[in-house]
Amino acid sequence: MEVHQTDSLQLPRSVVAIGAFDGVHRGHQAVLREMVKNSHLEGVQNVVYTFYPPPRSYFQGAQVLTTPEKKIQLISDLGVEHIVLAKFNEKYLQRTAEDFIEELSLLNPVRIFVGDDFRFGHKRVGDVHLLKEHFPVQSINPICSMDGDKISSTRIRELILQGKREQAAPLLGWT
Repeated sequence: MEVHQTDSLQLPRSVVAIGAFDGVHRGHQAVLREMVKNSHLEGVQNVVYTFYPPPRSYFQGAQVLTTPEKKIQLISDLGVEHIVLAKFNEKYLQRTAEDFIEELSLLNPVRIFVGDDFRFGHKRVGDVHLLKEHFPVQSINPICSMDGDKISSTRIRELILQGKREQAAPLLGWT
């Protein structure tokens, strides 16, 4: 598994998953396993494009669930071949939606996995619809826990802040 900076990876074809993946929780794990499986079926390399710090942490001060090193290790353990770790900072925020699409073009994606609410580019002008104009995109459906609630980094953070680590641990799936 290799870790890359933005704009430093070029591939002839790939399958890509994009997201914050903070916590690399059971929902993320399901998506990444599906992405890896899809890349094997397509006979191409796979890439996770992620951010540090996570956007929610950068903008809202939310607790970060995994250090970059832990996130990389957890993602790598799922069979991911490449990780693009974007430094989410003021400079990155100035990039246009077109800049992001141009960078993704270097990966020649045959499929991109992304959440329905994904936004990108300066002032969040890019969305899933714009991404679909350039690439084959597969939207990610929320993954739910046994109680039927959506597994999310936000939910895990709330449980931890409430002192309910024993309820957060099964959602993470790696603690």
